Amino acid sequence: MSRAQRSTPRSKSQTGARVAAAATREQQRPLTLSRLRLPRRRSCACGGGGWPAKEYCKFQAFGRHSLRRMGGRYLHSPPAVNLICEESTFVRSTSCCLHSCLCLRCKTSNLKPCRTLVFNMPSRRFNRRLAALPDVDDFFWEKDPTPILDTIDAPIHLKNLSSKVELKQLAGEVRSEISFIMSRKCQPCNTGHSVVELAIAIHYVFNAPMDKILWDAGQHTYAHKILTGRRSLFHTIKQRKGLSGFTSRFESEYDPFGAGHGCNSLSAGLGMAVARDLGGRKNRIVTVISNWTTMAGQVYEAMGHAGFLDSNMVVILNDSRHTLLPKADSQSKMSINALSSALSKVQSSKGFRKFREAAKGLSKWFGKGMHEFAAKIDEYARGMIGPHGATLFEELGLYYIGPIDGNNIDDLICVLKEVSTLDSTGPVLVHVITENEKDSGGEFNSEITPDEEGPPDSSQDILKFLENGLSRTYNDCFVESLIAEAENDKRIVVVHGGMGIDRSIQLFQSRFPDRFFDLGIAEQHAVTFSAGLACGGLKPFCIIPSTFLQRAYDQIVEDVDMQKIPVRFAITSAGLVGSEGPTNSGPFDITFMSCLPNMIVMSPSNEDELIDMVATAAMVEDRPICFRYPKGAIVGTSGTLAYGNPLEIGKGEILAEGKEIAFLGYGEVVQRCLIARSLLFNFGIQATVANARFCKPLDIDLIRMLCQQHDFLITVEEGTVGGFGSHVSQFISLDGLLDGKIKWRPIVLPDRYIEHASLTEQLDMAGLTAHHIAATALTLLGRHRDALLLMK
Repeated sequence: MSRAQRSTPRSKSQTGARVAAAATREQQRPLTLSRLRLPRRRSCACGGGGWPAKEYCKFQAFGRHSLRRMGGRYLHSPPAVNLICEESTFVRSTSCCLHSCLCLRCKTSNLKPCRTLVFNMPSRRFNRRLAALPDVDDFFWEKDPTPILDTIDAPIHLKNLSSKVELKQLAGEVRSEISFIMSRKCQPCNTGHSVVELAIAIHYVFNAPMDKILWDAGQHTYAHKILTGRRSLFHTIKQRKGLSGFTSRFESEYDPFGAGHGCNSLSAGLGMAVARDLGGRKNRIVTVISNWTTMAGQVYEAMGHAGFLDSNMVVILNDSRHTLLPKADSQSKMSINALSSALSKVQSSKGFRKFREAAKGLSKWFGKGMHEFAAKIDEYARGMIGPHGATLFEELGLYYIGPIDGNNIDDLICVLKEVSTLDSTGPVLVHVITENEKDSGGEFNSEITPDEEGPPDSSQDILKFLENGLSRTYNDCFVESLIAEAENDKRIVVVHGGMGIDRSIQLFQSRFPDRFFDLGIAEQHAVTFSAGLACGGLKPFCIIPSTFLQRAYDQIVEDVDMQKIPVRFAITSAGLVGSEGPTNSGPFDITFMSCLPNMIVMSPSNEDELIDMVATAAMVEDRPICFRYPKGAIVGTSGTLAYGNPLEIGKGEILAEGKEIAFLGYGEVVQRCLIARSLLFNFGIQATVANARFCKPLDIDLIRMLCQQHDFLITVEEGTVGGFGSHVSQFISLDGLLDGKIKWRPIVLPDRYIEHASLTEQLDMAGLTAHHIAATALTLLGRHRDALLLMK
């Protein structure tokens, strides 16, 4: 074909025929993941960017295979049913032409985070089919316009929105903003969506920061952060030097108190209310609690104290379960209708409150008996109208209003305005019903029908492999080994404490529902309840994250260790936890558990030892025992799950022998010690690496041998001062080993809180990477220049 012929413009029919022929050729080729290309947006001469309008996430996928053939779950697990598959045969702009293009139209308000897949050791059968997985950053999300939100730089600007239609539109824009940011971070946002209207109504009615607004849950504060001048930084949430995932007094004047483990906002708010009254100020205190935090005793202690002091404050109960009772599944969900909404408005009205107070005063005038009779009638009437459990708040001294539709911004503003005008009437509890957004839209079927099933090496098998065989965590190994032990021993039961349940732990719950007890954030009760189970002849495993176990320390001392009751503590999320920051990190458990006289304290270096420690804990029946393990993925040394072998109490092991210097690691840091040993080998140094396994009792024979055969001993742990290294130093000093040639150095977490960042960044900030460990050894050996070169 000549140059002139090639430059001749083709007709639409010719172009369509060429595209159809190209698509036919592509259909005959097998689909591989390398052929799913995720192009970034390109500019076009027409200014249209080359992509259709709206929020389209596009990538080219040629052939008859589509995302539906792959279960609709290529990078989304669980399936993102809000994606709508659209296939167009020809997309053309003035500067670019795309062939058969598969487009995913995505409602940004319903985005579900995708789970990053990390290869461990892929099966050989997939090696010929799989190429590199595309990075999630290659997605292009076109952001929805937010004209009203763009005008909001502070809560005071909400006062300019006089129309309820504008407020509702603002709620949609805030929800879209949260979805846009969190979907790119692959983090959930449904809980943050549920309180958008509530956050807008609170800031619309009250005047922050003069009025103090306190929250007790991190995800509930997303809309609050956006509305209080932190929108431009919201994309840095949970990143190093970015916004915290919780409220923080160091971050903004609109955060009067830090949100910790829940149930603290009411106590802190009451303290601020009393300080306000003593100082003669008139600002208002608003605390937002959730029905999950009402499982903790501190909430009811604060409510009882607030009712006794009769201090003016507003308590908003954000109820996403539609019930005030602990067992939500066994009770009918309360509904919001016109009658309940009207009654709530009447209850919150100033006239009704004044009439009620006048009636109380009149009944007192007739005598104590008449007053008590009138109070019973009032309680009975309000109990008939209100939901189950509402009279509890009345008994504690709080005036109950509700339930109210938490996603109806008109009702919220109406009730909160009435509540904000009430002076000298005591604490008020507003019961708000919110909806956690579920997958909507998306009538996109993610299931594979029989006629779509392919050969054994089809994309369906690939997805199953990706989901089941790639990213296993310590929790997965722990629960699987615990299930194996429970199948052989019917006395094993599980008591779970802390906020939320890991999906792997739910496997035990589904397998043994009668032997599983989830107590939420009532950790104190969980520990003593476990002690009672042990006294009754059972073998309780008390599973509590390290950060939440702090709340139950008194019960661990008094109710378990002092009485030598064999409770088995599985301490999850130990050490640094990455983006959750210091609020949910667990650096202290080694210290506060190892100082107890009767406690056995151990930690695995990999998943194999974790399985063995589960068997060890099940075997011990004469004293309490605990073992900690991190939150992240497993090391990857184990294959198929096998039953654990009980370890000898107080015995460690040597993993690699060397000269001059020895690393004695405790927990998963042993793996970093092994890497540090390989780094030192490049400098001509052979180091010994030992795995302590037990912090209490110590393997004193192992420590003596290490001190006698080496010049330097370095203990390494992902814990604070006073933990494993302190126990080792106590022993070697009392044993006289420090009087000889041995020189000891500890590597622990620094004496400060490690701020939120990625786990790799946190380890670098804490000086606990393999390079830091190796550099410490080089420094001890006097090779400072090599240490600097290694750190570079």
